[in-house]
Amino acid sequence: MSPPLAALLAEARACVHCAQHLPLGPRPVLRAGASARLMIVGQAPGKKVHASGVPWDDASGRRLRAWLGLAPEDFYDASRVAILPTGFCYPGRLPRGGDAPPRPECAPLWHPRLRAVLPAVELTVLAGSYAQAFYLGSRRERTLGETVAAWRRYLPDFLPTPHPSWRVNNWLKQNPWFEAEVVPELQARVTALTALSRIRPPAGSVAGEETGTAVAKPISLSVQYRNGPGPAS
Repeated sequence: MSPPLAALLAEARACVHCAQHLPLGPRPVLRAGASARLMIVGQAPGKKVHASGVPWDDASGRRLRAWLGLAPEDFYDASRVAILPTGFCYPGRLPRGGDAPPRPECAPLWHPRLRAVLPAVELTVLAGSYAQAFYLGSRRERTLGETVAAWRRYLPDFLPTPHPSWRVNNWLKQNPWFEAEVVPELQARVTALTALSRIRPPAGSVAGEETGTAVAKPISLSVQYRNGPGPAS
């Protein structure tokens, strides 16, 4: 991992900027390696993830990994996958139930700085409305469903998905095109990017954050993607 990234991750993990607003105190949960070509941006850690310190360590994470077609050991390989939630810390619960939104200070404070030292990232999966709001801004459609239905418009840099929590179950039943058309395309791109991460690092990078293993020289690999009709909105 490059020294600028290592230093910035250490700084982010020590952040207490929102401490007064966090019912369980600050515990930023994120990971990244300089050679990662895939980035996952979700919402914010839930209570279980706050306790474990492992991103997507819950039922939502299992569904997300199924959508991506990644085994846990690949998903958690920071040399291949960067995981930066919109809010790094557990934000607490809403009065009527459900997790509170990510703290609004977090993404503007940290994402631009971290993204600047992750030059190898080629695709960012935007899981949920908060991630889409921050990265797509005015390019979003009127609703999350319409934004996800327009997924081809945001490629090759971004691919929007619903948040993979239990709350999306009815949406998935009503929108079968997502798992029939979007998920296979997502898996094809993820497979290509994660397979190449170890052999095509950014210049000057020699290791992932977690493993510290050397990276081999690049090889040439051609990948073709499907270009079928878009899903109905």
